[in-house]
Amino acid sequence: MLVLRAAPGFVLPLVAGWLAAASTVGILQRFALVVPCALAAGLLGIGAVGGALFVRRTAAGTRRQLENWYGIRIPVVYQPRPELESDERGHWWTGYSYHRSRSVAQLAQLLHWAFRDRATRSEMLWLLVNPAAVFALAGPVAFLLLFGAAYGLAGPEVGGGYGPLNGRMVSLVINGGLGLGMIAAGVLLAPHAVRAYATVARRVLDQDGRATHAQLTRRVARLTETRADAVGSQAAELRRIERDLHDGAQARLVAIGMTLSTIEHLMDTDQTAARTLLAEARQSSERALQELRDLVRGIHPPVLAERGLGDAVRALALDSALPTEVCVSVPERLPAPVEAAVYFSICELLANAAKHSRADQVWVDILYRAGSLRVTVTDDGMGVADPSRGSGLRGIERRLGTFDGVLAIDSTSGGPTTITLELPCELSSPRTSTSFAKA
Repeated sequence: MLVLRAAPGFVLPLVAGWLAAASTVGILQRFALVVPCALAAGLLGIGAVGGALFVRRTAAGTRRQLENWYGIRIPVVYQPRPELESDERGHWWTGYSYHRSRSVAQLAQLLHWAFRDRATRSEMLWLLVNPAAVFALAGPVAFLLLFGAAYGLAGPEVGGGYGPLNGRMVSLVINGGLGLGMIAAGVLLAPHAVRAYATVARRVLDQDGRATHAQLTRRVARLTETRADAVGSQAAELRRIERDLHDGAQARLVAIGMTLSTIEHLMDTDQTAARTLLAEARQSSERALQELRDLVRGIHPPVLAERGLGDAVRALALDSALPTEVCVSVPERLPAPVEAAVYFSICELLANAAKHSRADQVWVDILYRAGSLRVTVTDDGMGVADPSRGSGLRGIERRLGTFDGVLAIDSTSGGPTTITLELPCELSSPRTSTSFAKA
């Protein structure tokens, strides 16, 4: 018959296990518990703004931990700090309110910027939630592991024996089994505690879908910037067209008109001279027509409008100064603005390869997959393509930015150079273009 001895033998491992668990959890909470105190010291000692910056650094450490340990990435976007503006009355606008004194306006702006930002408020809340979350989730796991170990080693003795086993041996078997059970429960509970901690951190630091909000904020800012660039580029393009028409075709047409007036006066007196002038007028009209065609081709090439991006790029490769292989895999026609942006970007890249790369061969790959168009232009030249050295690549970036596209450059000294254009778009018509061509 098994008889458990009274409480003193049972209380000892219980107290020992609890104290060991509490000390372990205390170590785990060493930094977490000191954060509110450090925050208070920062707010009182180095000022409110310094405290806010400290909050941000602490939360940034938690985000890095979540990404490195759990694979959870929580992007964050802080509100930009507005600049002080002065009105005609001498009052200072902080972006939120008016103040007569510049120093008061600066202080009010700093406080408002530091503490009314949504991301900063979530991070301050996390400083309070983090210690409680760690204690609530890690405490039970540590208790089960440490108390199970303590119970298995120093559990209560069982009076009497059981068959050939004496009381000590029976106690070791029972206490060891219970201890191992507690340790197994702690091990099984640990992954759930880790996932729960990550969930709590994400809920606090990424409230109301902050990750999506941050992505949309960055995209809106980028589109706002590129829209301004597009408006400026469009105005510059209109001025270029006006200048080309004025200096080219318009001047030739005016000269043709003057020549025809002269021919009218010579018809009755000098027909030979009139015929000579008619021939010159015909040549001038042909040159004016060619200039108009070139101008239209520069605005929107006819082959691009009629045949699509694939055939337009193949025609471009035929006129390229370097041997160019073109591979196109686009199942349908793309929207006309997208085709035009990609076509002129490829024009610029082929021109750059011919002028600067010292390449012998160029490869152009155009691929459409799952709502995204990717264009890769590779040459075997000397490499080191750098957007900061000229306006061509920067112009391509601005052109693609209008469509939320990106430009990636992989160019090392000695080559090769690979430039990738990628922009999201949808297909517009069922004209299929999947082919390979070599020019």
